[in-house]
Amino acid sequence: MAKKKVSPIKSYKMKNGETRYKFPTYLGVNPLTGEQMRSSRSGFKTRREAELALARIKLEVSNGTYQQQRAETYQEVYDLWVKQYEKTVEESTYVKTIGLFKNHILPKMGSYKIAKIHVDVCQKHVDEWATKLKKYRMLKSYAAKVLDFAIKRDYIQTNPFALVDLPTNTSKKAKGGDEDKVENFYTREQLIEFLACLERDSNQKAYVLFRLLAFSGMRRGEALALTWNDLDFTTNELRINKALSLGKDNRLYVKSTKTGIARTIKMDDKTMAILKEWKKKQKQDYLILGFNTMQPKQLVFSNERNEHIQLTKIRKWIVQVQDKYKLGTITTHGLRHTHCSLLFEAGASLKEVQDRLGHTDVKTTMNIYAHVTKAAKEGAIQKFANYIEI
Repeated sequence: MAKKKVSPIKSYKMKNGETRYKFPTYLGVNPLTGEQMRSSRSGFKTRREAELALARIKLEVSNGTYQQQRAETYQEVYDLWVKQYEKTVEESTYVKTIGLFKNHILPKMGSYKIAKIHVDVCQKHVDEWATKLKKYRMLKSYAAKVLDFAIKRDYIQTNPFALVDLPTNTSKKAKGGDEDKVENFYTREQLIEFLACLERDSNQKAYVLFRLLAFSGMRRGEALALTWNDLDFTTNELRINKALSLGKDNRLYVKSTKTGIARTIKMDDKTMAILKEWKKKQKQDYLILGFNTMQPKQLVFSNERNEHIQLTKIRKWIVQVQDKYKLGTITTHGLRHTHCSLLFEAGASLKEVQDRLGHTDVKTTMNIYAHVTKAAKEGAIQKFANYIEI
């Protein structure tokens, strides 16, 4: 009895419950490597449609006329581009980028035929992003990178995003625009109140962490990556050479600082004394939990399992104390801006602030300087008036 031939065509269910068909296929021998080439096709609405496609591919392979399928849609080109992009950036940057595509770009452009995208389509989406998002320029830049990749692969000849006009009158409508903007830093008086509320609260770990952020200007990730051997209690110095970041699947990992450059900063006596007290308390508290915190690479701030604290946990801490004591609202990063602003108020030079905060580009420091507190602005004109004396 002849053995029944098994069809390579299989059915599968989509998320919406519809049935589609797919099949694996042999594509011949790669002339460059001499290895067999195999691929698969999916998305056929009927078994008959899949059978015809399979027969056509087999015939083309047999006749030597088969051509490897080219990426046709924006989504398909993106899938090729993002594999190369991942190799060129930090894991945390990659995660943020695919988030932008997933949430904003691909829902709008993913199904477009790459060869049919023109400047009016690109302009339409940039205009839409500009009315909703503060960082619409970034979205335009990333969306254009995929089309630049398509040019390199000879799918298209020009990038229509290069001809797009950036809107200039929609920034106030965008989420987080200047119209409703709240300054993301504390004044001297607000910072003193914030730290006083934290000190009398029950979370000593949060108090020490936020005190350190406010008095050092460190980034949140830099503080959470600190180990005790990064602190020198003799010289009151703090070595910042790494940062905690979020990778794929919400995995925490330690990387270099944002600029890739380590820096050593001086700290004040009181903050170092507070850190020294915290080291003693940490030793006692974690000994009860079964951890020896006297290891050289012991984290200054860790969770109950003596591992890295989730970045979102810090956000919860600052919101809790602000709500509980009805304080002004800033983000954790706002404490870095606070430190910068108060340094300028205290008379520090632009260079001193730039070095302390680890800015490689002075423009970054200047951008924060542009938002210094009202007291600093009033102080500047008073210094001028006193100098002129007329």
